[in-house]
Amino acid sequence: MSMESINPATGKPIRTYEEMVPSEVDAILDRAHQAHLDWRESAFPERSRLMRSAARILRDGAKDYARLMTEEMGKPIKDGRSEVEKCAWACDYYAEMAEEFLKPVPVATDASKSFVAFEPIGVVLAVMPWNFPFWQVFRFAAPALMAGNAGVLKHASNVVGSALAIEAIFKKAGFPPDLFRSLVIGGRQVARVIENPKVMAVTLTGSTPAGKAVASKAGEMLKKTVLELGGSDPYVILGDADLEEATDICVRSRLINSGQSCIAAKRFIVLEKHREAFERRFVELMKTKKMGDPMEEDTVVGPQAREDLRDELHQQVRKSIEMGARLLLGGEVPKAPGAFYPPTVLAGVKKGMPAYDEELFGPVAAIISVEDEDQAIRVANDSVFGLGAAVFTRDVERGEEIARKRLHAGACFVNSLVKSDPRLPFGGIKESGYGRELADFGIREFVNIKTVYVK
Repeated sequence: MSMESINPATGKPIRTYEEMVPSEVDAILDRAHQAHLDWRESAFPERSRLMRSAARILRDGAKDYARLMTEEMGKPIKDGRSEVEKCAWACDYYAEMAEEFLKPVPVATDASKSFVAFEPIGVVLAVMPWNFPFWQVFRFAAPALMAGNAGVLKHASNVVGSALAIEAIFKKAGFPPDLFRSLVIGGRQVARVIENPKVMAVTLTGSTPAGKAVASKAGEMLKKTVLELGGSDPYVILGDADLEEATDICVRSRLINSGQSCIAAKRFIVLEKHREAFERRFVELMKTKKMGDPMEEDTVVGPQAREDLRDELHQQVRKSIEMGARLLLGGEVPKAPGAFYPPTVLAGVKKGMPAYDEELFGPVAAIISVEDEDQAIRVANDSVFGLGAAVFTRDVERGEEIARKRLHAGACFVNSLVKSDPRLPFGGIKESGYGRELADFGIREFVNIKTVYVK
């Protein structure tokens, strides 16, 4: 069976890839396991040298890698270059910090010596989405390989070119040829890969239904999972916030990756007394954001990754309007070719509407008005998701208190947009998943945390 890559900006085919048959997949998993057995004995300085080489290759090829992402899933070209640099940063970060993160930890007991060691576990399967074709992979691969594991990647079917390019980067950097491999397979083969005894754990970034399916199969096989799933991040604008600055940040966050980001701001919760000013400023700013050819440097909003995803988003918008939401901007599918959807603003959003209850994975903002701070916090937490959240206030101590204790999410930011950073753990709660990526927490997810007791 073949897998076709289509340019979402034009609707035209780019390339067709032949799907690997099960025997090919099994052979790759066998070789990855063998590569791991040797790699786990390598010293950290050697691992770091190769990981820094991968970072250099990424930076040297940034223009080409960005163009590949733009062609495959429509990412604005300047965003693609930034994504490549972030991947290089993650490689450098773990090249520097992995040995420190995985040093044995002494523990005082009645033994003459006791400590906790961190040992690699083997082949880790990564099931990754299309929205950040390079970053999603490197934030798993850099720590996993530095910990001594092997990695196999099942990437989204519309970004196979990116998957193969990443495999080539690790090979060019000098890593053992079978230590990181891309599986060119569709979703129906994933369960079989999880069942393979050579696979020791699974990490998935994607939708909540996909996460539940993978977790179910992995649980059946008693294999650990880390899941980073959907989000409907609330941004709470308190009464004393700098409204102009807050609105600027809110708009910027909503349009990250053309709105196709799990941690993009999605629900904007504002006090009723500031609602009109916030709506006016929000719409004015959204109007200035150019939608168009993602290859052009000034494009902010490119196409959605696929036409079916664009159409699903539009249905969520239309249904919300039918249920009483006010359309302040956008909300119409362009007649031009491509999977484009314009910057859109919905106001008067209430519980029961798709714009309130569901994740809007595109450039659509949902504005929700509340009477006071307590109601704002209740609305922010009134979601099945719990990935990120932000609060805006001039009282930084109060903002910290709200972020620390009152907002229910894996990452809570004060006077800033929510973002991932190699130095900070990343992940969610509730239907946004479990486990953590990045920082020291991320590299310790896929190791054997081993007790050693010497009497």
